[in-house]
This record gives sequence, C-alpha cells and structure tokens, in this order.
Amino acid sequence: MPHTLFNRRESLRTLLSLLCLPALAACSPPAAPLSVSAHPWPGYELMFLAAREGWIDERSVQLRESVSATESMQRLRAGTIDAAALTLDETITLLAEGVDLRVVLVFNVSSGADALVAKPHVRSLQDLRGRRVGVEDSAVGALMLHAALATAGMSRSDVIATPLTFDQHLAAWTQGKVDAVVSFEPVRGMLLRKHGRVLFDSTGLPDTIIDVLAVSAQTMADKNKRRALRLLIDGHFLALRHLRTNPADAAYRLAVRLGDSGPAALQSYRGLILPDEHANRRLLDAQGQLHQSVKTLSAMMLEWGQIARAPQLDRLIDASLLPHAEVPAR
Repeated sequence: MPHTLFNRRESLRTLLSLLCLPALAACSPPAAPLSVSAHPWPGYELMFLAAREGWIDERSVQLRESVSATESMQRLRAGTIDAAALTLDETITLLAEGVDLRVVLVFNVSSGADALVAKPHVRSLQDLRGRRVGVEDSAVGALMLHAALATAGMSRSDVIATPLTFDQHLAAWTQGKVDAVVSFEPVRGMLLRKHGRVLFDSTGLPDTIIDVLAVSAQTMADKNKRRALRLLIDGHFLALRHLRTNPADAAYRLAVRLGDSGPAALQSYRGLILPDEHANRRLLDAQGQLHQSVKTLSAMMLEWGQIARAPQLDRLIDASLLPHAEVPAR
C-alpha cells in the first residue's frame, strides 16, 4: 500500500472536507436510507470508517454487515438491499442470473491479498492431491482454486473441495478440518501467523479479482438513492485520503474492525491497490481497463463453467456517480 508523507496543506483540506460533508448530507436525506451490504474485507472498511466518523450521514446510508460475499449476493438476489460490495466475478455471476446491476465504484484491485494458503505439511500444489481444500461457494473462490490447480496441471476433481463461507475459514483451519483454504485478508494474515504457506495468490490472476460497489438498476433510477450513493462514494474517498495522509491515525481507527492493533490493520492492506477518484475515473471510463477486465473475466467464467450463459455487459459499468474531475485553475 502506498504511503504519502504527511502534508499540512493536504491535511487541512481533508479536515475541512470532513467537516463539511455531514452538513451537506443533512440537507436532503432520502425518505428511506440507501442499504449497502458488505462482509469484512480491507477494501470495504473505508466505508465503515467514514460512517463511524460521521463523514456519511447515517440517515442517508445504512451499511449492513454480512458474514460473507455469499450472504451479500443472496440479499441482492432477494432485493432486500440496494447495493453490495462484491468482487467483479461475483457481480458477473448475479448478472448472468438476471439480476440487473451497475458497477459504480472500484474499491480495490487484488494483487496478492487473495491466496491459497496451506498447512506446513503441504509443501506444494501437487501435495494437495487427495487433500481437503476449504473454499467459499462463490465465483472468486472457484476461480482462485481453478487457477491454482491449473498451474500444477490439476483440476478440482484432484482435491476434496470443502465448501466454507469466509467466517468459517479460521475455525476449520484450527480444528483440522482442512489442509488448505482459499482465503483473503484479514484471515490470510492470521493463517500465515499460524505457519501457513502461500501456494498461490492473486498475482497469478492480474486485473481479475477486483472489488466493486454493485448497485441494483432500480436503485440507480431513484433520484434520492443516487444522491445517497454519491455521499457514500465521497465518504469512501475521504477515508482513503485520510489513510494516505495520516496512516497512523487511520490504522488506529480501522483496527476497530480489522485487527487488534494499528500495525495489524495496516498489514491487511498489503497486496491491495486502492484506486482514488482519478484512478476510478480512468478505470470506469468507456475505454478504461475495467471494461476489458469484465469481458475477459466473463469469457473465462463461461469457459470454466462458472456461469451458464454470457451476460449483457454493455450497461454494467456506470461512472456517473464519481466525483467530477477538478478543473485546473488558470
């Protein structure tokens, strides 16, 4: 994770922004708050930090924690929430099922944060043959396991895949129910501290595991909900700016949910690229990388049997809620 040196001028601008945002948000809260589901993951935690610090008006946005991506996906299917923090492949899975969604924000790009972690007695991918591998019953888990095994000339049938939701990973490892698990931060770090061994990580799937904010098309058509989405996105970027300008303070605040100490919270961001407003505009642009990633990933998922049909992708990415680019002073 990049660290920015402390800058008084930047910090003052950030502080003024943080003070102003709640006042702006209080002007016209929607009749019903925007409901957003998210499971524990460093890339999503900046939303929760912004909410705790009052940088997002709680009357406008309601963050609903889930235990796993699977639960957030179920909520979107049922229509009980307006939006969810998901990986891009999980979003494509829902789209292929007929859930009409829009991607309006990139939280992070995984570059090593997702990994297949094995116990010390498993020394290589080939050693997994016939062993129990815990994996969440979601697209990202299946993709990671498939890619990892493929590099060793193996397939899923060569291992005993054990379905586990994210909240079950640590317990299954500790209780000896698995020999390896496809997991991510903060559990990935916990497993490494228990002498786990990384056999494969998301650097082997570049520009593939991308976490996004997926919003229902119905929500996007609601004027008040769109306003709340802008507040949420602005709050996320304010928290990201705070993390970059004052990482020590941000780490202390993030540790409330990510770990028992500031250093542990910061450590969980290793292997993650966190795009700011400018990077998000480039990613979500009509000619941006996200469009190509969506096409490539969708084709890969169809080939590997992760989705039954190719979804319509032409309206998936929507950059209209991102902050406008600043016009340089003349």
